[in-house]
Amino acid sequence: MTDTRSSSPLTESAAAEVALLSRLPAVLRPHQNLLTYYVLTSFLAGPGFPILLLLHYFRFQTLRYELDAEGITVRWGILFRREVSLTYARIQDIHLSSNLVERWLGLAKIQVQTASGNSQAEITIEGLQAFEAMRDFLYSKMQGARDRALPTARDATQALHSSTEDVLAATLREVAAEVRALRQDLSTPSAPPEKTDG
Repeated sequence: MTDTRSSSPLTESAAAEVALLSRLPAVLRPHQNLLTYYVLTSFLAGPGFPILLLLHYFRFQTLRYELDAEGITVRWGILFRREVSLTYARIQDIHLSSNLVERWLGLAKIQVQTASGNSQAEITIEGLQAFEAMRDFLYSKMQGARDRALPTARDATQALHSSTEDVLAATLREVAAEVRALRQDLSTPSAPPEKTDG
């Protein structure tokens, strides 16, 4: 069984998303298929369908993903504006998931997790057709941020060791100077006490 997704060319919107990822800063909007997904899932709410659909519609209209050299920011909401920013260095794990309807629409959710104690994703990116390219982009930025952070930690450790070694060397020099002075005092013959006539 062959994977048709890997051999099929990217759609025009997915190719545009990939092109935006190559130059930062970039602002991505969700694909129109996300609104279709929201409509289909809103039907499952039964009598609450109109309210849930309205909430999903406003989320779709205001949802933005902003990527820059430091991290990713997700913004959405009209009455209650929400914004979640995350630097690439804080990213611990990235999960890609899609249900049957999402796969049918060519969508997937990218769940970005940090080292916080929360088991849920810190950021969920949905509505992008180039979800695999976005996942790969986040992985590369996460690795790049870690690689940059490691030398600075090593440099700090080396600076700590070198300053400790400098203090230790200075202390040893002082001790050696005092031992030399003591040896010199002990090796010089002392004059016998003078006798007084009296």
